[in-house]
This record gives sequence, structure tokens and C-alpha cells, in this order.
Amino acid sequence: MAGKDGKKGKLIVFSAPSGTGKSTLSKIVLDRLPGVVFSVSATTRKQRDGEKEGVNYYFLSLEEFEEKIRNGGFIEHEFFFGNHYGTLLDKTEEIIATGKSVLFDLDVKGALNLKNLFGSEALLVFIRPPSIEVLEERLRGRDSENPEQLRARLDRAQFELGFADKFDVTVVNDNLDQAADTITALVGDFISTT
Repeated sequence: MAGKDGKKGKLIVFSAPSGTGKSTLSKIVLDRLPGVVFSVSATTRKQRDGEKEGVNYYFLSLEEFEEKIRNGGFIEHEFFFGNHYGTLLDKTEEIIATGKSVLFDLDVKGALNLKNLFGSEALLVFIRPPSIEVLEERLRGRDSENPEQLRARLDRAQFELGFADKFDVTVVNDNLDQAADTITALVGDFISTT
């Protein structure tokens, strides 16, 4: 099944170091482009009050998650904070078959894995901070990390920045409005091409 015009949807991936504005930019793009939906991840963590299956996450048991890993059911998956998280291949294929495009928020390795699977049907957008110093200021401004956590985030950011040249496009978020306009135009052009 394809969309009304017979066109399949596409895949858009945003990757960025923590504190770069990726979540804010994702929300703006989703608001501006109604044909784009956000990817819902699967997890082994317990469902919290108010969370809905298939809206917040697909909640799987550890056994179900491991079976999907064995059967190639994930585009990418990882383990952190004591739980497994992953992007379900079948759910993604179901969405793009309807003609809608899917926006992903993935780490650099997950993004590159998705590109390997979907090739030119995927657009990888790397969002850069203006500089490591500005990123450090933003993270300090959150006041949510102790010095050790801050150092770990900055080290992770340096690692992620090393992958930027492997992405289709890099956008520097030094002005949120300009970055949002640039990314919305890039994504809009990408999903409208055949």
C-alpha cells in the first residue's frame, strides 16, 4: 500500500549532541510539515502512568525485545539506563507505505545504520552547535548535570561531531529561527522529490 498519490514516505534523521536544540527543531518541523510523523521507539522499560502504547513507546518484554534483535526486527537498538530501546523496522515500513514520512531522533551510529538500510530514501541531518564552548554554556545553563555528567556529555559531543561529515547535510544551530527555516526547507524539498 502506498499513499494516495502512490508515493511512499521517506525517512528523516536528526542527530546532534545533547544541548544543540534537536528536540525543539524536531517539534518545529513536525508542526510545519503535516506529512511527517515522529518515530515511536520500542523499549523494555515499564510503562509509566499516562503513557500510551504506540504513542509514547512500544512496550516490549525483555524476551520480546531479544527475539526481535535475533530476527532483525530493529533498524537500530541500544541499551542505556538499564533498559533496551530500539526503532522497529516493521512499524517504520508500515508508516512509509501510507505515504507519510518519518522523523527520527537517533544517535550517530543509529542514523548511519538507518542510511545503510534505506539508502537514498533517508535524509541524515546533523545539527551542530556553533562551538563546543557554546554547547558547554547551554548545558551549564540547564543546571541539570553535575560536573562529571557535564564532562561525559561534552566528551560524547566531541565523539558525535566526528561523524558530521558522514551525514547528508549539516546545519549549525546558532540561531533557532534560521536553523528551523533551513531544516524545514531541506526536509520539505526532500520529501517532495520522487
